[in-house]
Amino acid sequence: MASIDRLRQITDAVRAADELSVAELAALTGCSEMTIRRDLETLAEQGVLERFRGGARSLLLRGEEPPFALRAQEGLEAKRRLAAEVAGLLADGESVVIDSGTTCLEVARALTGRRLTVMPLSLHAANALTGGARLTLLLPGGQPRPGELALTGPLALASLSALRFDTAVISCCGLSGQDGLTAYDLGDAAIKQAAIASSRRVIAVTEAAKLSRTALAHVAPLSALDTVVTEESASDAETEALTAAGVTVRKV
Repeated sequence: MASIDRLRQITDAVRAADELSVAELAALTGCSEMTIRRDLETLAEQGVLERFRGGARSLLLRGEEPPFALRAQEGLEAKRRLAAEVAGLLADGESVVIDSGTTCLEVARALTGRRLTVMPLSLHAANALTGGARLTLLLPGGQPRPGELALTGPLALASLSALRFDTAVISCCGLSGQDGLTAYDLGDAAIKQAAIASSRRVIAVTEAAKLSRTALAHVAPLSALDTVVTEESASDAETEALTAAGVTVRKV
């Protein structure tokens, strides 16, 4: 099992049980207890769990998103396919606001050589875009959330309200026919809403697993979206609900 897959398995198992021993995790993953101890140290450094002698307990609430560092390496090939598809939907000369999140970070990386005006809503994406010779980079204000480095708060909202973009590229924590676009965090939801309100076109980009999922904070109904870019494996029932709401669905 690849290291990132094992870390996610451990994270999910400890969160489901509240706490597990090193021996239990070794049996679950088929790895040595030494390997499990190293993995627990890594996850403790990321704020996922708390170590105790012989085991670990979760620091994540049920329904809470795992840390950025853990998510960033998950499904990387699929995220890059999604990012390439989004990049192909943008015309040179456009002004674009790019949401925070690991998939939108890959979108930012896909745009570095393009002739665009781009405002990234996370410091991770801003760093990826720095140095693009043809790209005009606009930096918003705001307070970066630890780990995620997503920019939130009144300064970020003011930056968005002062501008009008051709396109917003929005990530999501959940997207469903019933509940629309949702986010885990109220501050993140407010930033997404402001980016949508400031843009003429909205492209949501999401892995298939997030379709049919609903997170805590409502962001927008399906009618606010123009296009959804997702994986080929996305369920027909969910993509048909998007299409019925007038959203163009692109599977890659």
